[in-house]
Parts: sequence; structure tokens; C-alpha cells
Amino acid sequence: MINQYETVFILTPVLSEEQMKEAVKKYEDYLKKNDAKIVHREHWGMRKFAYPIQKKTSGFYQLLEYTGDGKIIADMEVQFKRDERILRFLTVKLDKHAIAYNEKKRRLKKEAKKETPKETETK
Repeated sequence: MINQYETVFILTPVLSEEQMKEAVKKYEDYLKKNDAKIVHREHWGMRKFAYPIQKKTSGFYQLLEYTGDGKIIADMEVQFKRDERILRFLTVKLDKHAIAYNEKKRRLKKEAKKETPKETETK
């Protein structure tokens, strides 16, 4: 059965920009290879933790939203556990309300970006 999932994972802060993009691409490629369709991806940037994780106080946050078979989740999480670059991860199955909320949030964000350049031109 095809479901929609959202995975947030935190990469270690010692990675360069290129290494971080390579790590994210690895998991995107894994999803595509297993017939999952990536709906949305977001880079949240470097964030400070509330408490140290593996002696680190910050990390790069990434979000992947995708549709696919539930069987790929377990395999992907095993890869997360084996990858030294991943500090933490969380995968959530989205219900219809969460999917609608995410779509609305993305639409509003797009509309806000479209309006911003026009406002700066008139000032």
C-alpha cells in the first residue's frame, strides 16, 4: 500500500556543504531506487540542540516528504543507524490531515515568496 511519509534527520555539523548534499542525495537516491516518489524536500540549516547529541551541540536538519511502500522505511532506518553522519532521525506516516496541512503550508510559502519581490520594487 502506498502511504505518505515524512522523515527528518540531523547530520553532524562537521560536514562541509558538499558532504552534506552528498549524504542527502544518498537517501533521495535510495528512495527513488525503491519506487518512492519524493513530494518535497527542505534544508532547515544548522540548528542548535537543546542538549548535546554525541558530544555535538548543533547539526544540519533535513526534511524529506515522500510517498512509497512501508517496507522501505525499515531498510532506510537501518542505513541511518549505520551512517556516522546521521545523529538522529524520525520518520512519521502522514494521515490525510497532515498531508493537507503540509500542502497548504507549502502553497502559502510560495505565495509569500511571490509577493515579497513586488513589495520591494514599489518602495
